[in-house]
Amino acid sequence: MADRERQDESAELARLRAERSDWEARVEAAGQERPGPFMTVSSRPIRRLYGPTDLADDGFDYRADLGNPGEYPFTRGVHAGGYRGRPWTIRMFSGFGSAEETNQRFKQLLADGQTGLSIAFDMPTLMGYDHDDPWSLGEFGRCGVAVDSLADMELLLRDLPLDRITTSMTINSPAAVLWALYIAVAERRGIDRAALGGTLQNDILKEFIAQNEFVFPPRPSMRLVTDTVEFASAEMPKWNSISISGYHIREAGSTAAQELAFTLADGLEYVRWALERGLAIDDFAPRLSFFFNSHNDFFEEVAKFRAARRIWAREMRETFGAKNPRSWWLRFHTQTAGVSLTDVQPEVNLMRVTIQAMAGALGGTQSMHTDAMDEALALPSDKAARLAVRTQQVLMHESGVVNTPDPLAGSYFVETLTNELEADARRYFAQIEALGGVIPAIETGFFQREIADAAYRFAQEVADGERTIVGVNDFQIEEPIAIPILEMDPEGERRHLARLARTRAERDAGAYAETMARLEQTCRDPRANVMPAILDAVNAYATVGEIMNCMRAVFGEHRENVVV
Repeated sequence: MADRERQDESAELARLRAERSDWEARVEAAGQERPGPFMTVSSRPIRRLYGPTDLADDGFDYRADLGNPGEYPFTRGVHAGGYRGRPWTIRMFSGFGSAEETNQRFKQLLADGQTGLSIAFDMPTLMGYDHDDPWSLGEFGRCGVAVDSLADMELLLRDLPLDRITTSMTINSPAAVLWALYIAVAERRGIDRAALGGTLQNDILKEFIAQNEFVFPPRPSMRLVTDTVEFASAEMPKWNSISISGYHIREAGSTAAQELAFTLADGLEYVRWALERGLAIDDFAPRLSFFFNSHNDFFEEVAKFRAARRIWAREMRETFGAKNPRSWWLRFHTQTAGVSLTDVQPEVNLMRVTIQAMAGALGGTQSMHTDAMDEALALPSDKAARLAVRTQQVLMHESGVVNTPDPLAGSYFVETLTNELEADARRYFAQIEALGGVIPAIETGFFQREIADAAYRFAQEVADGERTIVGVNDFQIEEPIAIPILEMDPEGERRHLARLARTRAERDAGAYAETMARLEQTCRDPRANVMPAILDAVNAYATVGEIMNCMRAVFGEHRENVVV
């Protein structure tokens, strides 16, 4: 009976292929199609028609490749009920100027309906410099909030319900230090660290690959990340110790397949380091999380998210032997594509962001940030930030996307794209393995060249008119910019620097010296976890720059090789 069914299925597929070939010939002969090219944002060619033969050619198996929502391999989502059980978290990325100003923005966003915090830090903080350092000149609060010490973090988080909301912090090289500051603030309020929920970006590999906000060389940087994974596993069961980030890889110009492959390759590398430390896979893997970009090509982005879940589930279960189903889950935050925003006709960005957010929702994201329409011009104004929140609220409450999990499942086009993206990712995994792994691939410039080539190809397609960017190379108009631009408090920096000087003058000098000496000693011991020593130092009011300089003296600073 089974043989007969297979014969019937094979005959039916042959008939479908013949019918499709005839249909293609008729459409071609009619000559009514415009020239194209028809391709995704990633320059992936798109066929005229997708049908059951495409999935058959991929060897598609419903149970093995798709399955039900909440069941392995989680292509359709990690939760059985999707958003019927719980909608995604509205988590707007915010931070500018002084701690006081950002604290007020957080309170306004929460009042507007945001359901989680996401902290953006300025460049000196991201690079581990205090704001009175010469390297910080002119950068105070420009791309995020300025934080130098526990005194700043206390102001930043003042009156915020840390025991009832989750907080994401976008910080990498100094991640352990800023995390320690957050923990210290909570504990001073009587909130146990084990009760804190949130996410630390802490993804140093993507800094070497794409964003370049690194401080220490790769291997000591990975030691610090592994220390935080170990500390979270033991002390903070509700905290995601790493948010493995494809967002910045995509913003640097990668394709969707490169974002998918390089992000998951980084994630697998963090797993290997944690296992080498002696951690059990099911003790830390459930708290690993991811962060993806949602770009303009709606279907490619949905397929990317679905492929990511499937690949991660298979790797965790089949390669690393995880037994806990939560270890197989790929949970992710989505941010709409900042790189797609234009400074001309900025109101059009509202439409771009809506499409990107819809892809994130239909792709099954756990939380989302929607970019504000004015972000190509400046940090978001209050009104633009509110409209960005409202975009998510309209999707969540009016569009119907929450009614059923993975509503695009079964689409021949979406399933084929999902299969293609998984295949592309696995080809990249093989290339990375052939180079000796992620860190050797970074050191040889593999990732950087791949991204640069993709970015150049996209830019050339725009320049040649093969791509239309509305308002940029077509549909152009001349008009003044009528959007109000955010203005920061001109006194913010002066107050901040005065607070920094006062913190240094008033702290217990003996306690400061003792904790800094212990930190240096801990850094020099490769078997020791640095988190307890950092916590002691921040509680003694050591500054971010002082702690990072102590680490610089032990670990050195990274200098990137020029890739040609």
